[in-house]
Amino acid sequence: MGLALCGAATMPAPGSAQTSDATPPGFADAARVRTQVAAMLAEMRPDQGFMWRPLVGDGTNVAAIEIWKKPGRPALHPSEAEYAMVVEGKGTLVSGGTLARSRTSKPGLVEGETIEGGSSRALAPGDVILIPAGVPHWFGITGERLVLLGMKVPGRR
Repeated sequence: MGLALCGAATMPAPGSAQTSDATPPGFADAARVRTQVAAMLAEMRPDQGFMWRPLVGDGTNVAAIEIWKKPGRPALHPSEAEYAMVVEGKGTLVSGGTLARSRTSKPGLVEGETIEGGSSRALAPGDVILIPAGVPHWFGITGERLVLLGMKVPGRR
C-alpha cells in the first residue's frame, strides 16, 4: 500500500510532553491553534525534539498538534493510518519502502533505523498527508520546526 499525498500525525512518543488527559472540545478556531502552538513552543526544552498535545476531540478520536524540532526514528503503525496537515514550517516526508532493523517500541508503534526504498516529498504549510496503516514513514525538518495537526484513524491492511 502506498502513500496518498493529499500532509501526517502521531500519538505521544515516549517522553513527550502532554499536559492533560481530558478530552478537548470538538472545535478550535485559528486563534486557538496559534495559541496552542505558541504555548507548546514556550514549554519545550531546548534539547526536546518533539511535543504532542490534543487540540480537539470527541471522546474517542483526537486531533493533536505535533511540533517536531528534530527528526524522530522512522516508524510505522500496524493498525492505524495517520492523517495530518502541515500548519507551519517545512520538512520532508519519506514514506513507503521497508523499515530496516525494526522493533516494536510500544503497542501500535514499530520503529526502525532507516527506510529502504521509500519515496521522499517536500512538506510545506497547507500540505495534507494520509499514511496508510503499516506504511513506514519519517519526517525530516527543514529549518527551525515542523508543526502538524494530525490524528490516527483505524486503518485497513
